[in-house]
Amino acid sequence: MKKTLFLLTLALSTLSLVSMGQSTNSIKGKVTDASNKPAEAATISLLLAKDSSAVKIQSSDKSGNFEFLDLSLGRYLILVTAIGYDKSYSAPFELTTTNPSAQLPSVQLRAVVKEMEGVTVVQRKPFIEQKIDKTVVNVDAAVTNVGATALEVLEKSPGVMVDKDGNISLKGKQSVQVMMDGRPTYLTGEQLASLLKSMPASSIDQIELVTNPSAKYDAAGNSGIINIKTKKNKQKGFNGNLSLNYGQGAYWKTNNSLNLNYRTGKFNFFANGGYSVWNSFQQLDINREFSDASSKEINAIFEQTSFMKNENKNYNIKLGADYFLSKKTTLGFVLNGNFSPENQNGHNISYMMNAAAQTDSIITATSSNTDLWKNKSINLNIRHQFDSTGKELTADVDYISYGSNSRQLFVNTTFDPQWNQRYVENLRGRLPIDIDIYSAKVDYTHPLKKGAKMEAGFKTSFVNTDNNADYSNLVDEKWTADYDKSNNFKYQENILAGYLNYNRQIKKFGIQAGLRYEHTRYEGHQYGNPERTDSSFSRSYGSLFPTLFISYAANDKNQFAVSYGRRIDRPAYQDLNPFLFFLDKYTYGRGNPYLQPQFTHNIELTHTYKGFLTTTLNYSQTKDFFSETFAQGNPQFNEPEYATIVRQGNIGTRQNAGASISAQVPVQKWWTAILYTNYNYNKFNGVLNNEKIDVAAGTLMLNVNNQFKFNKGWSAELSGWYRSKGVEGQILIDPMGAVAAGISKQVLKSKGTLKLNVRDMFYTQKVTGQIDFQTTKASFTNLRDTRVVNLSFVYRFGKPIKGPQPRRKTGGANDEQNRVKMGGNN
Repeated sequence: MKKTLFLLTLALSTLSLVSMGQSTNSIKGKVTDASNKPAEAATISLLLAKDSSAVKIQSSDKSGNFEFLDLSLGRYLILVTAIGYDKSYSAPFELTTTNPSAQLPSVQLRAVVKEMEGVTVVQRKPFIEQKIDKTVVNVDAAVTNVGATALEVLEKSPGVMVDKDGNISLKGKQSVQVMMDGRPTYLTGEQLASLLKSMPASSIDQIELVTNPSAKYDAAGNSGIINIKTKKNKQKGFNGNLSLNYGQGAYWKTNNSLNLNYRTGKFNFFANGGYSVWNSFQQLDINREFSDASSKEINAIFEQTSFMKNENKNYNIKLGADYFLSKKTTLGFVLNGNFSPENQNGHNISYMMNAAAQTDSIITATSSNTDLWKNKSINLNIRHQFDSTGKELTADVDYISYGSNSRQLFVNTTFDPQWNQRYVENLRGRLPIDIDIYSAKVDYTHPLKKGAKMEAGFKTSFVNTDNNADYSNLVDEKWTADYDKSNNFKYQENILAGYLNYNRQIKKFGIQAGLRYEHTRYEGHQYGNPERTDSSFSRSYGSLFPTLFISYAANDKNQFAVSYGRRIDRPAYQDLNPFLFFLDKYTYGRGNPYLQPQFTHNIELTHTYKGFLTTTLNYSQTKDFFSETFAQGNPQFNEPEYATIVRQGNIGTRQNAGASISAQVPVQKWWTAILYTNYNYNKFNGVLNNEKIDVAAGTLMLNVNNQFKFNKGWSAELSGWYRSKGVEGQILIDPMGAVAAGISKQVLKSKGTLKLNVRDMFYTQKVTGQIDFQTTKASFTNLRDTRVVNLSFVYRFGKPIKGPQPRRKTGGANDEQNRVKMGGNN
């Protein structure tokens, strides 16, 4: 690997020396539109950086190229304007005696919202925008996103996979950091999926996929960052939109939202509200075979079929304002509230059989779970621009609170093979959870000579969690405390972080180097009960996280980039709780207080050809890799003998290598095809449950999205995705995929849009797999309510006033929220 990097650096350096012998005192660049196609006849203005006065003006040619010759040495910047697009500026750069010419990175134009006969008309964006450092998904551009949830949009995004439990991975690697408007969601894994399932796609503007973030971002997330950018109207005046949706699968669903914005003078106010109902089901079939440890012969068989009906309602509101104190200073706040009641009712039948598959006993189980998740947050922010050179200071303070009060009831009835009742077990539980998170950060940007820029920042966060599990059994018509299952766990954590980031453009090269330091201190305390003693743990550690990003614009057709970054993944707070959690009679979860953070080295090489074809090679190595592990119950630890114990564990080292290709092909003027393929190879080495692990497997992902645009406001989409067989920790997942289609029509003089779609039309999104651990072999099939027909109506109203756009403000917490585990529907 070191040799490869040396040769790559040598090759890039040689190209740099060759380019130095070309034109002097000149500036070259290229302009592309929102679809990454060359923008012809765009107006290019060369401005002096010190006062923005115009030096020269010209237009881009048919290939989007422009060039300024015979220039004086000095500091400049570029302004690009075009009809139907926002103004775009380049970063300041400098021509010197040693660097008398500059090859600028491509400037991509952004569609502008414009007024036409009182109607807000938005230039159509492509569904996928492939940039040199990230991938952008424009949610509204896909008809089949209508009526979908945020999680379903992620499932069809390039390189993103969502597993059977709702855990999200990016390019074959889990532990991705999910952010909302640049702020943390504080939710991980299966529980993060709960929030995303209750979030309508109609409230999302864009999804950014960043596989190797800079030092400015939190170091958490070995596979990178997924930033979900919610809608925030930017226009002056009063305007907004209303979105109504009805969906029908096995059960009905609805997602509705209202977005409002009012800006006048020095104030900008915005408010978003939403209401959704998500009725769904999950059917899980499991077959387990238990073998003798010595003879390896089967001595018991366990077959289980369970059906869970879920009803989830969600009420959410977002309020905020920006106050433009002066041309240089802006103050802002954002308030978020989320109220989500949920009901789950399940029925389960299990057959316990001997080695000859003869039934010994039958167990039926009914369960009900009512939950109420409440989330509130506030962000206060300030931004000050010292001058026009880019010197800027921003600060954010965040407070986020989660609360839950889950109530459970389980009734297990055991029968003999002839269905004669043997005995009944009743178990009830109350599981309140309270989580408080405080975060503050400051970021400073300082321009340097020769177009360079230095960034520095500081962040601190405090997390307090309080988890209770209060269980009782019905004995002789009286509820008696079950101390084997009851516990109270409190956890506190503080992270201090600081970073430096350097950025400079040198002719055709762009260089960004950064270093981040994070210090983590935490402690956990499990309180005892009459049958168990107290226990506690604590740890303090610090780590450095270097990043490096080098881009090279070889010519107007080819751009290259290589990046390196070191990342960390900390355990979810609840995964450190050493208690045994009841899931069902034969499935338990247990925390691991000795769980260590995992560290990853990421390397990525990217090539973009003509702005439409992007190829990426990536490699990563993770030390102390942790994953969901499975073990057979051990009676010595009060675990049922035939139960499966699920817990997080450090299993050793993971190596990941992959290649991806993304292309946006204009098949016809009315037909654009977006193609994405990604191959990942994972290799695991380590020890788990005293057994050596040496597993390797590859996974292929394909995404195809066809966008059709017809006359008279009609458009359509046909899309699909496929995933080959792959490994998720100890689990082998079989191939699966889905196909979706939809149509759209502009109505009411383009003020309204009607959309109709069907997702997973062939009902192929079924998760099946196998697992083999210790003396247990298991296979499973997981079905969900994924085939859904949706009808929606969107109405846009208001009359925007022309003027500059307000900024989109995001908060400062980037990791802590990603590690809260939240109760959720499947």
